[in-house]
Amino acid sequence: MKTKFLSLNLSRSLLPALLLAAPFALRAENVAVVGDTVYTLAVAPLKNGVVLVRDGKIESVGPAAAVKIPDGYRVLKAAVVTPGLIDAHGTVGLSGLLNQPQDQDMLEKSTAIQPELRAIDAYNAKDPLVAYVRSFGVTTVNTGHAPGALVSGQTMIVKTYGRSADQDVINPAAMTAVSLGRNGLTAPDAAPGQGAPSAKPPGTRAKAVAMLRAEFIKAQEYAKKREGKDEAKRPGRDLKYETLLRAIDGSQPLLVNANLQQDILSALRVAKEFGAHLVLDGCADAPLVLAEIKASGFPVILHPSMARSFQDSENLSVETAAKLKAAGIPFTLQTGYEAYVPKTRIIVFEAAVAAANGLGFDAALASITLDAAKILGIAGRTGSLEAGKDADLALFDGDPFEYTSHCTGTLVGGQVFADGPH
Repeated sequence: MKTKFLSLNLSRSLLPALLLAAPFALRAENVAVVGDTVYTLAVAPLKNGVVLVRDGKIESVGPAAAVKIPDGYRVLKAAVVTPGLIDAHGTVGLSGLLNQPQDQDMLEKSTAIQPELRAIDAYNAKDPLVAYVRSFGVTTVNTGHAPGALVSGQTMIVKTYGRSADQDVINPAAMTAVSLGRNGLTAPDAAPGQGAPSAKPPGTRAKAVAMLRAEFIKAQEYAKKREGKDEAKRPGRDLKYETLLRAIDGSQPLLVNANLQQDILSALRVAKEFGAHLVLDGCADAPLVLAEIKASGFPVILHPSMARSFQDSENLSVETAAKLKAAGIPFTLQTGYEAYVPKTRIIVFEAAVAAANGLGFDAALASITLDAAKILGIAGRTGSLEAGKDADLALFDGDPFEYTSHCTGTLVGGQVFADGPH
């Protein structure tokens, strides 16, 4: 399929669409999804393909001539069927529709370093923005604390059912969000009624990295003391250091937002010093340090294609995704965080722009489905249409990356949603 350049101002149409839409959902049921073209991301695209869904899982996938639709299955038809889309980093569910203090939980400003904060404790599954992104085929998001503090908290991976955080979560503690560069230098506000902030923010890049190193050293010392033979001398549990230690043992990587090349290199330097596992985030300057990123082995969650190029992101480009692909660096895309309304981007539009600027259709679709699932560690469940995986599907009436196409339906774990068309 040919993909045209996409240009769309979401903010003009977001609020009316949310206020007027009347989304409805059905319980997981047995469904046959028939598509003129089915992109499974496991085999070559299927012409006149069928995806059978039973009990929330994919039962079978194949051409219509080889897959018999059992009696009693609900049949859904679409021009194009893809795996459910995955937004690899955003703040939806923490940054809400109203854009008022009571629904903006994506950034705690009382201190500069707070890895112990958990997105799941703030995630609002019923915020209208969750349903809104689902209406564009997004079935999974890695969401949580926004850039704006040196260490702002932990992200979570969650399905977009819209039930509750505990019902919808896949991984309640996916990554720990770190910000280097301007985003990590933001001064914290005093907590209400508590006077001055509890920890001063770094004022320079060198100070930020030094503070991060100091916290890793304290975490290592804490671990040694906790393993001491004399139980009476062991320190009490410290959630901050327990979280940082998970970055060192690889069970919970650091999601390091770094855009300038010197900040990307600082992140790689710290990771090497402490054996920490990273996922690089943002990376506007990635083309300047492709060799270093590739040598590190760490994946990239690239900035939104249509983000604004200014300050640390002055070298941002719609062609960066294609350059990462050509260099053989694992990457995915994200919607990121914007401080203004509409509070969330839509990942399919970001991928469309990347597709039109060198990435191409197949790689762009993979970047927001299977490649995203691999980087998030959930490829065993979602990201491709294969028997046994979660029945997460997106249905379109045309090329998903063409701005005149619409998402006509979304399946999340076999549950059929009709929020659109959008």
